[in-house]
Amino acid sequence: MTSPPTDTELPRIHGFLSDFHRRQADRVVEFPGGFAALDDRFTHSRGNNHLLVDGSTDPEALPARAEELLGHLSHRLVYVVDDEVAAACRGPLERAGYTRAATYLMWHTGPVPAHGGARRVGIEELRAPASTAWRRFAPGISDEQIQHLVERRIARLGAADDVRFLATHTEDGEVASWVDLYLDPAAGIARIEDLVTAEAHLGRGHAGRVLDTALHLAAEAGCDLRFLSANKAKWPHRWYGRKGFAVADTIHYFERG
Repeated sequence: MTSPPTDTELPRIHGFLSDFHRRQADRVVEFPGGFAALDDRFTHSRGNNHLLVDGSTDPEALPARAEELLGHLSHRLVYVVDDEVAAACRGPLERAGYTRAATYLMWHTGPVPAHGGARRVGIEELRAPASTAWRRFAPGISDEQIQHLVERRIARLGAADDVRFLATHTEDGEVASWVDLYLDPAAGIARIEDLVTAEAHLGRGHAGRVLDTALHLAAEAGCDLRFLSANKAKWPHRWYGRKGFAVADTIHYFERG
């Protein structure tokens, strides 16, 4: 399941990833070697409020920097792109109470599938199914937390040049599975994220159809480099491997709170 990209492809993925976080942020605070992406509208969303280290930085200064920039939040989250930088940051962050985990960046190396039959939908159509899914994924979280996690798609509309939310439906018109597709046709790169299937419709092929649609539309838009992220500790990365994706890189992240 590992197929390393070339020396030109991996920087393209990293560049898109950094731009994605910058573009969806309401405000960006720069620091040596990285930046804070912040959005006070969605303070419960870690994906909208975090540090991203995408260059060389001072590892010993990072815990205090995170406290300074994320101190108004109930969580702390620091992404580190480079393996060597992450290794250097691990000690200072763990001493400050952070735990380390990792996510795979996976790029599509298989053939482009036929259109899977999913169609483009608006944010309003995803609100109810996404809210229900979050209650399944994170039992016990508050209504306000769910609202932030669902409504953050508003910010994601600015995360790329062309942003599409895709979904498959049941015969009765109910949303069954959905995914975000972020396209930069000029750069020839696409990101696929947040693929979810409603619990009542698991095991019926909806996830494969919505993923096939995203890959097909990305290729149709001229995006030869297509990637997604998948938690290293959870099972979906194995399913993505069967769908033609291979591990391109590992992004490290450190969490507290």
